[in-house]
Amino acid sequence: MKAAIPDVKPGRSLVSPDLFDRLVSRIVKERNTDRELAARIMDQALAFLGACACNHGTPLSPSPTVDIGWHTFLLHTKDYAEFCGQVAGRFLHHVPADENVERRDPAEVSRTTMEAIEAAGFVVDHELWDIGRRLCSQCFNGCADDPPPDPPPKDPKRR
Repeated sequence: MKAAIPDVKPGRSLVSPDLFDRLVSRIVKERNTDRELAARIMDQALAFLGACACNHGTPLSPSPTVDIGWHTFLLHTKDYAEFCGQVAGRFLHHVPADENVERRDPAEVSRTTMEAIEAAGFVVDHELWDIGRRLCSQCFNGCADDPPPDPPPKDPKRR
């Protein structure tokens, strides 16, 4: 009897091959890196965003290396907004850190984020998460998800 192996997919499965290639090409050009590494970075950024789409509470955060892919995707605003709508049903904001935000243990955040990626059904490239040296100081709300939604505006006609 075979043990059931859950289906896992690469992050790149969330976008078209054409869009993935454009994002990878931009990383190669802007970061002066080889195409293989750029593809791994973008794949993990997409897997991270896929996990964020499924996550509605636990703060998640990309590693500095994976964040390169997220920043690259953000520059393609139309594609990114469409992706967010299709994959998450909402915009996945990247909110810079406020200096007054309490810092969380980077190793714990990395573990939690990788677990969320795996739980969402994506492959984790552990090498790109670099738990030992990861120090995320730029992100608030874990860089992962929308800040809490604003309450609906009050109708000025109602009291």
